[in-house]
Amino acid sequence: MYVADLGNDRIVSWRLGDTDGQVVVGGNERKNLLIQLKNPADVIVDRKNNNLIFCDERNKQVVRWPRHSGVQGEVLVSNIACKGLTMDSEGSLYVADTKNHEVRRWRLGDSQGKRVAGGNRHGKGTDQLDTPSHLFVDRNGSIYVSDRDNHRVMKWAKGAKKGQQVAGDQTSGNSNKQLITPEGVVVDEIGTVYVADYGNNRIMRWPQNAVEGSVVVGNNGVGSALNQLNGPIGLTFDRYGHIYVADASNNRVLKFELISP
Repeated sequence: MYVADLGNDRIVSWRLGDTDGQVVVGGNERKNLLIQLKNPADVIVDRKNNNLIFCDERNKQVVRWPRHSGVQGEVLVSNIACKGLTMDSEGSLYVADTKNHEVRRWRLGDSQGKRVAGGNRHGKGTDQLDTPSHLFVDRNGSIYVSDRDNHRVMKWAKGAKKGQQVAGDQTSGNSNKQLITPEGVVVDEIGTVYVADYGNNRIMRWPQNAVEGSVVVGNNGVGSALNQLNGPIGLTFDRYGHIYVADASNNRVLKFELISP
């Protein structure tokens, strides 16, 4: 497991059963150099090419780093307010740009990237985003975006000019129809959306075409008990269906075994 340890300016790996992690990138004095990170916000694994790719948020760049053989990375995208990223099965890279309120896609050899969601200034329209954060791409090429300041998750079908709201109702609140500043998002094979409901300290599950979701983790008040969360941000699954939550304000990662709907 790889963790973007934002407050310590480093990427850390944990193997199953380890009691201590290993720093694989960063952890040095803050400077605008490739080996010295400044608030890494998200990290993914490019398994095909055996690389890590991460958002170096305060340095406004996306960096690629060899997982095993290298000591120096390379900048893939510069001058971008990167918050979240993901990669599809073809190796295309998707980056959430919070400044321009859009998602851009880079294919191998691209120099500029292509806008694939948002980009029409910030707003609540179906063709707009407001501070997009985390991303997920499904097997059909549809992009799911945590539209943070609109308190919703949007889905852009491949090639679409407008998105579809798939979680939240654009108003902040703690009902099962609402989210507050959603962050991490993942989608299973049948289209169920899981989202880190940051402001409500819970993980929500939205079945496809549902008008409201259900709580699957948290919702037991703010705290550090194993059934509580405090500012959940990152979210992912393993191959066995366990869900991992980056519980940011508790400075930990939690693993849960979910009961399938």
